[in-house]
Amino acid sequence: MAGIAASIDEFRSTGAQHDLHTIELAVPDTQGHLRGKRVPAARYFASVHETGANVADAMFVFDMQNDLPENEFVNMDTGYLDCHLVPDNTTGRVLTHRPGYGLVFAHVINEHGDPHPLAPRSVLAAQIERCRAAGLEPVVATELEFYLCNPDWSPVQDHIQYSSLTDGFELEPVLYDMRTALLGAGIEVESSNAEYGPGQVEINAGPADAMTTADNTVLFKSIVKQIARQHGLRATFMPKPWAEQSGSGMHVHTSLTSGAVNAFADSADGEPNELMLHWLGGLLEHASALTLLGAPTSNGPKRIRPYTFAPTHINWGLDNRTVLARCIAEQGSAANRIEFRSAGADANPYLLIAGILAAGADGIERDLDPGVLCEGDMYTNPGDKTPLPTDLAGAVAAFSGSALAGQLGDTFSRSYVSIAEAEVALAAENNPEVDDVNDWERARFIEHC
Repeated sequence: MAGIAASIDEFRSTGAQHDLHTIELAVPDTQGHLRGKRVPAARYFASVHETGANVADAMFVFDMQNDLPENEFVNMDTGYLDCHLVPDNTTGRVLTHRPGYGLVFAHVINEHGDPHPLAPRSVLAAQIERCRAAGLEPVVATELEFYLCNPDWSPVQDHIQYSSLTDGFELEPVLYDMRTALLGAGIEVESSNAEYGPGQVEINAGPADAMTTADNTVLFKSIVKQIARQHGLRATFMPKPWAEQSGSGMHVHTSLTSGAVNAFADSADGEPNELMLHWLGGLLEHASALTLLGAPTSNGPKRIRPYTFAPTHINWGLDNRTVLARCIAEQGSAANRIEFRSAGADANPYLLIAGILAAGADGIERDLDPGVLCEGDMYTNPGDKTPLPTDLAGAVAAFSGSALAGQLGDTFSRSYVSIAEAEVALAAENNPEVDDVNDWERARFIEHC
């Protein structure tokens, strides 16, 4: 497998070996959709790898259907300016499922030559640097669930067989091609399994630094969708396509390294060390505000219901899948980490990871205490723990003007809220039932998430 290039010279050499004819210069928009330019490979390696390319900044205010809600920063008066894509050539990789194509992620700068404040990669980069300034390197992994569907968007199965190695084997050819394509694009695949919904699948990718994981996650979603179509099927990361079925989540695992060693490793069995507790304290402090980053549409918060394996309250525990923050804290383990479990599969991974890093860093900077460990069924006995927002309006209210919003940047946060507020208005008009998933909602999100 080609993997990810370490330099432009390595990417050029790999491109020649794989007969690349087209390079995709890619950037995630605010919804986590990959956009950019396709460039002839010869032109890319001759000049574009240095000069970059331009694209309209409208992509940072698109909603899920590419409509343009009213926005104070990007609008007709500003002229929908060009922004400049600066190739990050250390992200270059071959797309083995599409012979002849390679892809490079890009940084985005605005008309003043500064990191674009609305670009998700810029938002994440700022929080990575915040952690590094404290001598800590975030290590992140994501777990994504999705539904495999027929061309009419009905699930490919009508029953559930969680993690079965017998049932649904007819789906293995498409899942094998997904795993192979992800590996070919330099994404470490750990495993795949049938999930707790008819036709629902989870594929787990290995950990990496925060930016690489965010890049890999958006590319993961793109590749899964493309492979499904190659097999005459469809894949959706819509968080709750059917009200009566399991939702699809994006679980985010974080740890910190210091001197290339897991800084959570010296936790005692069942007792997170001090650094881990403060990081955890930050996640819980900002959990309500983080809900908007993890559930940015009217559909996403519909996962946040009792007995759905999505958390409903702000709490933490050890190996307990009814809590918001699940902690792996074993004596001397390099795998010690915190799993943040509330986000839907449609979340923009750059923004969600940026929010988690900001929250965790704040917890360390302020020595925040996460409170007592929770045990048992936290759906039945949440005690005095604060409930998470259960609709988009509540998530917007929790994020807007919050300390977390300020840490992610005023311009970004105000723009992001304006997109979400437009979604709130659309949902109120077209699907006012907060527990229902109707045809309007599926038509709006199932293909585009």
